[in-house]
Amino acid sequence: MTDVEDCLYLPKHVAVIMDGNNRFAKKNQLDTGSGHREGKNVLDPIVEHCRKINIKALTVFAFSSENWNRPQFEVDLLMQLLEDTILEQIPRMEEFNIALRFIGDRSRLSPKLRDLMLQAEERTAKFDSMTLTIAISYGGMWDMVQAAKQIALDVQNEKLKINDIDADLFGQYVSLSDLPAVDLLIRTGGDYRLSNFLLWQAAYAELYFTKTLWPEFTVEEFDLAIAEFVSRERRFGKTSEQVQQKNIEN
Repeated sequence: MTDVEDCLYLPKHVAVIMDGNNRFAKKNQLDTGSGHREGKNVLDPIVEHCRKINIKALTVFAFSSENWNRPQFEVDLLMQLLEDTILEQIPRMEEFNIALRFIGDRSRLSPKLRDLMLQAEERTAKFDSMTLTIAISYGGMWDMVQAAKQIALDVQNEKLKINDIDADLFGQYVSLSDLPAVDLLIRTGGDYRLSNFLLWQAAYAELYFTKTLWPEFTVEEFDLAIAEFVSRERRFGKTSEQVQQKNIEN
């Protein structure tokens, strides 16, 4: 066993902002497409490692709401790579008993991609070793707006009362509400921001930023992020003394 596998307090849910594909391409004098293709290949070993060390949920940011503003040729390339990724992942999910899910605004996606996503979700829905979620056309603000709209509709239809609405209820309406909250959020590529990713779900997440570009990110560095997570004291508004006392009692 590795040191990480021996840890008692591993995160249940890890989220990753996979940033740096274009900079990797420029750094290595490659075309834009090559950077994204190299990035696509990094995901598989990370998924397998998460399953091995018993992380129950991995959510990755593949295409944001804002990415629609990129040059059309790059958007088209990313859409094709997403199709390729899903087709490659389905048999892997079946082999490793992993549920594959997607979050984001599907209305902007092609019918072909939407059908492929639905097929993948249906074929892997009963798998329970872990959940891999790919965020496509996703934004945290969009997610919360959709939740607010649905809550308003339920109030209008008398399924809810205004006084029923609190943080716990709101959390049931955002994406991934049936999964544990994000414990650890990793961002590659050197930027220090969340870029509108899982704003509600990662409210109490530990953040790990690395200058490593996504195509160069390895399982070894993933373990460094896990080790950093394990070393931190998660207080959730309490004092260090309260947390330490609770740990002693447990």
